[in-house]
Amino acid sequence: MNNPIDTSETFLAKAADLLGAKGLSTAPDDLAQWVTDWRGRYTGRALALASPASTQEVAALMRLCADARVPIVPQGGNSGMAGGATPDDSGTAIILSLRRMNAIRSIDAAAGQAVCDAGVILQTFHEAAEAEGMRFPLTLGGKGSATIGGLVSTNAGGTQVLRHGTMRAQVLGVEAVLADGQVFDGLTALKKDNRGFDLKQLLIGSEGTLGIVTAATLRLLPAPTARATAWAGLASITDARELLQRVERVMGDTLEGFEVVPAHCLDSVLALLPDARSPLSDRHEWNALIECVATSGDDTVLRERLEAALADAIEDELIADAVIAANERQADDLWTLRDSISAAERALGPAMQHDISVPVDKMPEFILAASPVIESEYPGTTAAAFGHLGDGNVHFHVLAPKGAVPGAWEEGEGKAISARVYDLVTQWGGSISAEHGIGQMKVSELDRLSDPAALSMMRAVKDALDPQGLLNPGKLVPPTHP
Repeated sequence: MNNPIDTSETFLAKAADLLGAKGLSTAPDDLAQWVTDWRGRYTGRALALASPASTQEVAALMRLCADARVPIVPQGGNSGMAGGATPDDSGTAIILSLRRMNAIRSIDAAAGQAVCDAGVILQTFHEAAEAEGMRFPLTLGGKGSATIGGLVSTNAGGTQVLRHGTMRAQVLGVEAVLADGQVFDGLTALKKDNRGFDLKQLLIGSEGTLGIVTAATLRLLPAPTARATAWAGLASITDARELLQRVERVMGDTLEGFEVVPAHCLDSVLALLPDARSPLSDRHEWNALIECVATSGDDTVLRERLEAALADAIEDELIADAVIAANERQADDLWTLRDSISAAERALGPAMQHDISVPVDKMPEFILAASPVIESEYPGTTAAAFGHLGDGNVHFHVLAPKGAVPGAWEEGEGKAISARVYDLVTQWGGSISAEHGIGQMKVSELDRLSDPAALSMMRAVKDALDPQGLLNPGKLVPPTHP
């Protein structure tokens, strides 16, 4: 890259002419909330905030950026956990917001498909699908801000992966703009297509480093007619694993979610939410949140089946107590406890959050082995693991000792703790990123711990599709060492 980056008034004037008054802003107040990630871990600077209203505008903007060598940082709901949508501090990049592209282009209930612009909010899409008697089988705590484009670009997971898989399994087609402004039109959903590489899968999970996802064709399922949600108290994480296996045998493919919540996490949520109540009368070292849904029958039958499974577990002393939600409101209240953990932990003070996975059958043993190692090697810290036990993905948080200085602790001891956690995960044959992506937070650890052949392939793909290195620089793909 021999030519200097063009951050001149000429480029900004051309971009403003292309996008109009609503589509481009350089005002500091307009940029302020978008140059920092939602957790406040990363803050950068940006040349401008670009908000195109169509795929054609994105393509034209990309051509302008390519000619002027201006980096692009794509951004959806800005709710990512790895700093993947935050610019660096050079001030040379534009933030490319897809939030104005928020049309649900079509919903075809008969075909079980919908086509959405990248800026559609997940909760909005859920509501639109429900109005057609359908559902989109992926949800997460940030559904009120997360966008379809961001979910595709990070291959998001959530609480229904156990039954339905990650975002990769929900995407039937993709439309994307490449670094040179070409539009890849892969929205048509084909069950069989053997024309070479599956390019949509290359774009899914690429975090905006290979192209800008502007729309997606998504899988829809019939809306459920029955729901049963339960909360169980257990003595150990190994008991939770056995309970999962029992419920799977009894409930079959109606089992959609199985989340584990340690006592520490529940305590922090109850402290954060003044109106929240513990589901059970006694405190238990571990808790399991169980969700079953069916597309035939009614709630009563499904709840009776789940109640019988839990009663047997209590009789066998596998669980100490359990409660089944009597209605939708109670079920939603149980999920609020689970979905509020991250916010509650953040309110306690500095912490290092790790979105990790190991083979499903090894997760309880990993938690039991890793937690005391971290707490003994870093005195005063508290390790808390919660999340999606059924798919081998937990959020392994390490809370700072009392009195730790926010910012300084994360940059010092916190980084050493994360490196140690990732070493342990790698030793157990796991992944340092299960569903939140690599972003800028984990790029150096990916470089340190990944298979060299895999890194070589990633870099080759990046160089081929983005030879100027303008797409989300510094994210996901580790740079080549000199």
